[in-house]
Amino acid sequence: MSEREIVFENVSKFYGEVLGVNRVNLTIPPGITGLVGPNGSGKTTLMNLMTGLLRPSRGRISVLGVAPDQPELLFRFLGYCTQFDSFPRGMTGYQFVYSYLRLHGKPDKESAEMAWHALERVKLTDAAHRKIAAYSKGMRQRIKLAQALSPCPLVLVLDEPLNGLDPLVRAETIALFRALAEEGQHVIISSHILHEVDAISDQVILLSSGYVVAEGQIHGVRTEVEDHPMQILIRCSKPAHLASRIFDLDTVVEARVHNDGKGLLVRTREPERFYLMLNRLVVDGIDLESVAPADDDVHSVYEYLIGTDGGSI
Repeated sequence: MSEREIVFENVSKFYGEVLGVNRVNLTIPPGITGLVGPNGSGKTTLMNLMTGLLRPSRGRISVLGVAPDQPELLFRFLGYCTQFDSFPRGMTGYQFVYSYLRLHGKPDKESAEMAWHALERVKLTDAAHRKIAAYSKGMRQRIKLAQALSPCPLVLVLDEPLNGLDPLVRAETIALFRALAEEGQHVIISSHILHEVDAISDQVILLSSGYVVAEGQIHGVRTEVEDHPMQILIRCSKPAHLASRIFDLDTVVEARVHNDGKGLLVRTREPERFYLMLNRLVVDGIDLESVAPADDDVHSVYEYLIGTDGGSI
């Protein structure tokens, strides 16, 4: 197994008769990996398996060459930020991060420096000496993240890390994830906010009912969904007129005027061929503004694969 990758080999986890995940085979390289799926799809189970909080019912897992059932080795290079809040009573943000580093085996002075650096990275130094009990939801999210990244882990596993963040802090946190990925770290994120997963992930893993239904770069995954037509949005001056011409093409499954009346939505199973034929249809009197895929994203791919309205995935 690679010492630069996270590897699942035929991994299953059952809770009695309830399926957690089943027959998972994955190889996760460095960079940002987004886990996508509705509640109960297996995202948190997958994270708990790779961090050693759960043991697989069958199969093998390797995190940079280390089995998760070796916590003393694993947590030397792995940080985990769960979606649940649990803080020692009366502790300040700084104490929360500092005490974790001391438990991690870091000397006193080094723990103090590393704790402050982590607080700086999540922009929480102003509230460092306030009690966590007085923190907002967004601040609690950031202090958990600070603790997870304080020992400078090679692998960062983050369950719903963007929940509760205001737009500015959300943008800053996403920039931090990108910076960590550029440093060569694994950043594994689950999120219900699909457009953000799509925007920040180097690859995605789509889960449904405990199974991995697709993985890879999102555009590559979309290309492989051959039995579902691609939707293309054409912005033009006379969408109804263009629609009457497009209906004659054998590559077109559906064509309808967009709700705003300023474009045409076309569904085709042969997008490359359609693009070529479109040039011949655009004649004098039709001003073409833009032609672009309307569904080349995580949300739409998930809808195609699962057959669900993925708005709250």
